[in-house]
Amino acid sequence: MALTCRMGCAACCTSPSISSPLPKMPQGKPAGVPCPHLMDDLRCELFGKPERPKVCGDFQPAEYVCGETREEALKLLTELENCT
Repeated sequence: MALTCRMGCAACCTSPSISSPLPKMPQGKPAGVPCPHLMDDLRCELFGKPERPKVCGDFQPAEYVCGETREEALKLLTELENCT
């Protein structure tokens, strides 16, 4: 069964870097920096829009990166980022 995103998590919008340009960050997004498109309720303002980076649309939640809580997801994604 496929894992679905946890409401209020957004770890994937904070921990990893994004090397491709995105609106408001033409040089990409550094690791550990919340995406500027992350709204106060931890939803993406670009979700479903063509300007959303491909890497974001391609990300698939999985237990090995998402864990069971937002805190665990932040830790796991940070560890993966540090390995790359």
